[in-house]
Amino acid sequence: MDRVTKSYIEEFKQDQSLAGISDSQAFEYFVNYCVTSDIHDDEFMLDDVHAGGGNDLGIDGIAILVNGTLTTSADEVRDLLAINGSMDVTFSFVQAKSGGNFSAEQIGAFFDGVQDFFSEELSVPINESVKNSRETMQEIYQNSPKFRKNKPACRLSFVTTGEWNNDRYLVGKIEKWQGELKSLSLFSSVTFTPMGADEIQNSYQRSKNSVTTEFSFANRVVLPEITGVNEAYLGYVPATEFLRLIVDPSGNIRKPLFTENLRDFLEYNTVNTEIQKTLQEAATHDRFAVLNNGITVVTRDLQVTANKFLISDYQIVNGCQTSHVLFGERGELSDRIHVPLKVIFTQDDEVINSVITATNRQTAVTGEDLYALSSFQKKLEALMAAYPSKKKLYYERRSRQYSSATGVEKVRIVTKQQQIKAFAAMFLDEPHKASRYYADLRAMVGKRIFSETHKLDPYYTSAYAHYKLEYLFRNGALPVRYKPARYQILMAARYIIPDEDMPQFSANKIQRYCTKICDCLWDEAAALGAFVKAIEAVNAAEEDLGELTRESVKTQAFTDAVKRALQGG
Repeated sequence: MDRVTKSYIEEFKQDQSLAGISDSQAFEYFVNYCVTSDIHDDEFMLDDVHAGGGNDLGIDGIAILVNGTLTTSADEVRDLLAINGSMDVTFSFVQAKSGGNFSAEQIGAFFDGVQDFFSEELSVPINESVKNSRETMQEIYQNSPKFRKNKPACRLSFVTTGEWNNDRYLVGKIEKWQGELKSLSLFSSVTFTPMGADEIQNSYQRSKNSVTTEFSFANRVVLPEITGVNEAYLGYVPATEFLRLIVDPSGNIRKPLFTENLRDFLEYNTVNTEIQKTLQEAATHDRFAVLNNGITVVTRDLQVTANKFLISDYQIVNGCQTSHVLFGERGELSDRIHVPLKVIFTQDDEVINSVITATNRQTAVTGEDLYALSSFQKKLEALMAAYPSKKKLYYERRSRQYSSATGVEKVRIVTKQQQIKAFAAMFLDEPHKASRYYADLRAMVGKRIFSETHKLDPYYTSAYAHYKLEYLFRNGALPVRYKPARYQILMAARYIIPDEDMPQFSANKIQRYCTKICDCLWDEAAALGAFVKAIEAVNAAEEDLGELTRESVKTQAFTDAVKRALQGG
């Protein structure tokens, strides 16, 4: 292995707190992270995509994206279908070989393993990760009538530390194996990407950068000087040029760009069907610019050279529906279709929040939907960053907010989704809901979660407890077989550590209560002891209800059994 790749892996291990694992496993985690980051902009848990470790069908990594969301269970597929009504699916498979050769035998075995993965019946043993991914896949195909436009895309990445030379013999074999996968009639496309040292190094560098896009914006006017705004432009762009802003290099829509838009894609309701109809009928193509309200982009970094705009760390704060319909019709767009576009360059959070609020008030948006804009979120970010180094966390209010920051361990980054799940599990006694896709929990936002009346301390405490538990799992201090029950373990730890009734979240007493929990969590030995006791409660629940699995922890019955064990029942 070359020096550069070795140094990247060492940095990656430090960022991810992977001190105690073997070199081969570190390489697998590294490759899985790089390949998945190329198709998924949000931070994610390494174990959510890691499949290697014996009985793995010769596959080291599996990532399943449904509507841009990294999906890890059949339940999450059902939840996403309930929210969106349809599916756009990508399967990504990774094989990582730390040697320098692209072996026909190994690549062939990789293709065989992927083909076995999609078979209806398997005659070989598989590990828990592969089994869970297969169940997710089966749920997707059971709902195949809900595919948005095309069948799923299938991506295979074979990674070594050598150099890919486009060997004609290998290319021919790969084309044959691709054809065999296509003949299953399960996919809209099958792509194979060979990656050597240069490619994986470039992929790792991309993972450390915020989203950056260059596009042409010739038809524009400069808006007058505005307080708090560096520059602002209003105009229109060809629809094909607009797609550059929302489509990643893998051809997927960049879902994290719309997190500040407050409304996810509402599928083809009456309004979106009208947008689609305008795009599909040639006679109305040139009317699109006057029939549509347009797109608003807010960027924190902008470079303008003639008609070329280079934007970084940007969000589409209004126009989520239009963007998704344009993406869905991307194969049919003509040069007569133009999109009204507003680009606002500012680094002032108050300005950004006011733009988001104003543009989204044009539709029916509830106060709860605006939680991401609240001062509560900013205060929580500031609180987490204010702790000294070993206690510090980084609350990510924007996607990839800390991706290019130096000295930031990835495991200390807390996403909104992680925060919601950790708080609901530890302080609301809802670990079974946290184990699922968090649709049920999002309904609590603004009420039971992220209420402006709440003190910040329980949020930091639950986020730090989640980080500490993950750290102990990664370093072998706790058996990884208990990972599916990590949210029940968080809940149990709260009952164990302070050993007193929990005050109201708005009361000053909650601060002292949380300090007692944090004092324990900040002490390595004390934290380990508390989590070991929490696992004893999980063991008792397992004895009561049966084997601990990814599915059993998603039930109210399992949570109740853990609570009974904590209460000595």
